[in-house]
Amino acid sequence: MYKRILLPLDGSALAEQALPHAIAHAEQFGSELVLMRVLEPLQDHTMLRTAGKRAEKLTSDLTREYLERLAAGVEERGVPVQLAVIEGRPYVEIVKFAEANQVDLIVMTTRGQSGISRWLLGSVTDRVVRGATVPVLLVQAQREQSP
Repeated sequence: MYKRILLPLDGSALAEQALPHAIAHAEQFGSELVLMRVLEPLQDHTMLRTAGKRAEKLTSDLTREYLERLAAGVEERGVPVQLAVIEGRPYVEIVKFAEANQVDLIVMTTRGQSGISRWLLGSVTDRVVRGATVPVLLVQAQREQSP
């Protein structure tokens, strides 16, 4: 049913809570899992251009290392993995990637925002759900309790 599953990640432990669900679906359906991270570009300031380019390169390299670390654990489970590091607005790039790369399912966590903060800020998850042309599986993220 699902040949390619997309798991957008933002580097947070909350977002990673969707990983076991994505792996389970990939195992059940014999799917490829795509681990994705969208990096928002830095503001372009003429004086900071060189430093900004170095910062973007470092961020991209660290992001790739992060995804490779997660991918190693997924591959141990026998699930084929692909990595995608893209620059842009997260919800736009997630929807575009899904359409352009024959993704059959997007798996992501909710953030638990509600009320005025959700209305003012919106959320990547909400926008992906509204813009996606494929099913989106939402995993309720559980914030860790502080001691």
